[in-house]
Amino acid sequence: MAKIVIAEDEPDIRELIAFTLRFAGYEVVAGANGEEGYQLAKMERPDLCMFDVRMPKMTGYEACKKIKADPETAHIPVVFLSAKGQESEIEQGMQAGADEYLLKPFAPDQLTERLREILAKHGK
Repeated sequence: MAKIVIAEDEPDIRELIAFTLRFAGYEVVAGANGEEGYQLAKMERPDLCMFDVRMPKMTGYEACKKIKADPETAHIPVVFLSAKGQESEIEQGMQAGADEYLLKPFAPDQLTERLREILAKHGK
């Protein structure tokens, strides 16, 4: 079973994502901001990280850059999940090192299918 770290500052959205992923068979560890997401990635060594873009303490972009800069975590795929769908936002996310940029709102089955594809691409 793949382990996914999520970081989302909105409690309802965080719980919805966690429930969706657990229901799909993933182990989920959740944080409430970018700093927690980064620390969880370092401690848990997940198979994938999913971060909101705009969060307190550290943005998703900053957390992604720190994960990708660390040789011990650089291999972990990072997916952004955001309501911000402007081309510049998506480009900024990809430049930070993200593997994917998904938009809210999302359909739970589409989210889990896309994550399954990303994990398969990384041999998980």
